[in-house]
Amino acid sequence: MASFVWTDPATLEEAFALLGPSAIPKAGGIDLMDRLKERLEAPARLVNLRRVRGLDQVRESNATIEIGALVTMARLAEDPVVRSRLPALAEAALRVATPNVRNVATLGGNLLQRPRCWYFRREAFHCLRKGGDTCFAQEGRNQYHAVFANDTCAVVHPSDTAVALVAYGARALSANRSGNREVLLEKLFVPPQEDVEREHRLAQDELLLSVRVPTPGPATRSAYLKLGERESADWPLASAAVVLELGGGLCSRASVVLGAAAAVPWRARGAEERLAGRALDQAAVADAARAAVSGATPLAENGYKVRLLEVVTRRALLAAGGLA
Repeated sequence: MASFVWTDPATLEEAFALLGPSAIPKAGGIDLMDRLKERLEAPARLVNLRRVRGLDQVRESNATIEIGALVTMARLAEDPVVRSRLPALAEAALRVATPNVRNVATLGGNLLQRPRCWYFRREAFHCLRKGGDTCFAQEGRNQYHAVFANDTCAVVHPSDTAVALVAYGARALSANRSGNREVLLEKLFVPPQEDVEREHRLAQDELLLSVRVPTPGPATRSAYLKLGERESADWPLASAAVVLELGGGLCSRASVVLGAAAAVPWRARGAEERLAGRALDQAAVADAARAAVSGATPLAENGYKVRLLEVVTRRALLAAGGLA
């Protein structure tokens, strides 16, 4: 690991002044320490954000639930506002890694962590995402890789919480010395077809401050499910978050987002269209789950993930609709 300068800003203004091309912000540091040890990055400076006040709060207003970027996964899973208003997000946070990791890992770090593809993480492979000219997963070992939009780069997005937050229609608030900006979280993530070397649109001098989720109405139901090789401490093989607006025996609106399926949280618009205006029953759920995986392009070793994604979508819809 290369040497670097450690800095401890106490305010956002101090943090902004320290950021730049040779600096990396540090929140919980779980993914960052892995990247440093794997020599993926060699910054001249780490900007520790843990002393910056105001970024570790959950605030509820009439129309919005705002969650600070430094809220830990453990806090997110246990917070009474999140558990009652955003149960799919609480469940996603609870399924992240192990208790000791959840006590340190933050929402911002979970959303902005880099892909876990073994070719990207190995120093010996100069892949597309590291500025090379080859996605080694295309013709290599790809059993855990993407089954959608994988023609450029086959990584999967590693965040559990991103899947739930995109389903809820969350927005990301970020800032630098020039001011604040707010974007739909779904638009914060960069697909590889647009820029294969980036995962998000934050500039080098910009920090994610919080996410803002529209407060769900009384007719909203949601669920998050995740399937892995092990029940605990494992990356998902397939996951799904669903948010449904139910009333009068019909589903007026559905949001269905798949995880571990593509390089970004994958919006299953076909499933959403199949559910809109329809009675939520077993037949509708099965139809929507099949539509969720329509158009998948599995690689040589990950065809099984298509069936897993269909199953986890169906189960999440049944759970959200109270049919399980």
